[in-house]
Amino acid sequence: MAQQYKNIFINITPDEQVEEKKECWFTKNNIKYIDYKDADFLITFLNEQGMLYPRRLTGTSAKYQKKLATAVKRARHLALIPFVSDSLK
Repeated sequence: MAQQYKNIFINITPDEQVEEKKECWFTKNNIKYIDYKDADFLITFLNEQGMLYPRRLTGTSAKYQKKLATAVKRARHLALIPFVSDSLK
């Protein structure tokens, strides 16, 4: 007999709480190279403090998350985007 597991805060079984898996934007649009000179595009993946959003929020794959981090580091080194900012967006 299958045992029913209930969330103590909300009466929803774990099967009903499953979110849809996020799809990698770079894979979906067939992008092979992330251009570090396109600062406006890179800023979309940064939060207000200038830190990269994690993979679980953006849905990017590990391969492109690493390429994105490298592109952001290069853009910061060339002063295209700031290292730390209070109002980046």
